[in-house]
Amino acid sequence: MASRTAIELRLAEAQPRLNPRRHRLVQATLENPDQTFFLSSRALARRYGVDPATIVRTIQALGYERFADFAADLREHFKARLTPYRILEAAAREKRSVADHVRHSVEQDMGNLSALSSALDPSRVVDLARRIHRSRRILVVGVDLAHALSSFLAYGLMPLGFDAEAPSGSSGALHHKVRLLGARDLVIAISFGRCLRATVEAVDEAKERGVPTFGITDSDTTPIARHCDQYLIAGIASSSFTGSYVAPMSLLNGVLVAAAQLKPRRSLALLRQSEREYLAGPRWYEQAPGRDSGTPAAGGRADDKRRARRGRAVAGDGG
Repeated sequence: MASRTAIELRLAEAQPRLNPRRHRLVQATLENPDQTFFLSSRALARRYGVDPATIVRTIQALGYERFADFAADLREHFKARLTPYRILEAAAREKRSVADHVRHSVEQDMGNLSALSSALDPSRVVDLARRIHRSRRILVVGVDLAHALSSFLAYGLMPLGFDAEAPSGSSGALHHKVRLLGARDLVIAISFGRCLRATVEAVDEAKERGVPTFGITDSDTTPIARHCDQYLIAGIASSSFTGSYVAPMSLLNGVLVAAAQLKPRRSLALLRQSEREYLAGPRWYEQAPGRDSGTPAAGGRADDKRRARRGRAVAGDGG
């Protein structure tokens, strides 16, 4: 069972101060956070057919001084109760065709990218790149779906000469990796929303050992943002039950660009070592000489020959 959120704890503590009407109002709000956390106090009052003063008095009874503080906790409550099932259930209720769902998903991806572009402070990306350059070893921690992001970043850092790794496997293996780090190393942790326990615990263990930590997450209120020394934000909002990693991937591309451009001569010297491999050799697929895309594969040619032999035999019998 999920632990109670901050707003649920306040509701339990304020129970004696709430009359039944106000209790029902708060309960209805909590049961539909995806439809209420973005509303203003006036809009929330209209939704439940009460006057705005009732909303203000109700949140004050919960112990909030400002509606903005209530709205922030409501947002966190929504994120804490968000599951793949609830995301898909909400999307399925919308009156859209399958094609419209696809378009809407792409539009959400573009919205996340737009939000990243407008809110990003490039100097903070450069700060992370500088930390990377100063580090002896870099452990990029991403668990479950976020491992796709962590492995991408680690793979991109290695050709630039950095000892980067994105460990996979059990949480025990992850903790063993963290225990090998010291103050000259760096942990980059990637997790979103409520954040996965293994990732947050890896950050905490790294900090106990004096290892610098940097987070990639989707809000300044997530456990990763609160526990890491510094962090960057990229939204993952989506009607897809997997979330959208378009903006985080774009952010990681920015980190790689910054890491390469901080010392471009060094980066070029390192990448030059693999230049010959990129231009020739067994890395790339090559068609056999004399073949084009319209030529049948070997198996197809053999079938054609067999069919031709059968055709000649039939022709001989008929003669």
